[in-house]
Amino acid sequence: MEVTIHVKYCTPKGTEADFQSAALPINQAIEMAQGFQTTGRVMSLYLKNQLGQELSLKELISYQAEIKQEPHNITIYFDGGFDLDLKLAGLGFSIYYDQNDRRYRLRKNARVTEITSNNEAEYAALELALKELAALEVHHQTIRIRGDSQVVINQLTGQWASLDQTLNKWADRIDHLLAKSGLCANYELIDRNTNREADRLASQALKDVAIDALIELKAE
Repeated sequence: MEVTIHVKYCTPKGTEADFQSAALPINQAIEMAQGFQTTGRVMSLYLKNQLGQELSLKELISYQAEIKQEPHNITIYFDGGFDLDLKLAGLGFSIYYDQNDRRYRLRKNARVTEITSNNEAEYAALELALKELAALEVHHQTIRIRGDSQVVINQLTGQWASLDQTLNKWADRIDHLLAKSGLCANYELIDRNTNREADRLASQALKDVAIDALIELKAE
């Protein structure tokens, strides 16, 4: 999660001014807010998360201690592919997250029916990843979602309109899952090379090679 700092500051001569920071990671925001307070010139200070909720510095520090024990700092990579001959879709995703000062990577895939296009497979892969977040009890934070599907990313960010009712229903399902868990998504369109891990998982699913793996990533 990132937050902005909102400060009303008073100079030694009594001049008042309001300041708002750029969006900052929690630890940086806490450090900077504490720095403001040591000046003794702060008339008011609060922080606002990307869901629009206002927090005091004390509440943010408490939240940081609480979320440390839960999966956070989450990035999802997703990909999906549809085999027209087999009438099957392969879905793949990886989730990177922090928990208790450790970094993890979760990789999963699935082979599914009842999907009729590559675009549907892409949406289904993202839906599968979000359902996994729900199983991990991830809630009320900002997550990063990265994929190479221009259709999915641009439709979910509102850059592209869609007249396809099937894809619109998929987009609604994604929005519903996010809202249900109180998640705010930052979408990023990446190239296929950057997304090769999720692409490989989707391809393996089409070959009926099931992957379900969680590892701890060692610090470099």
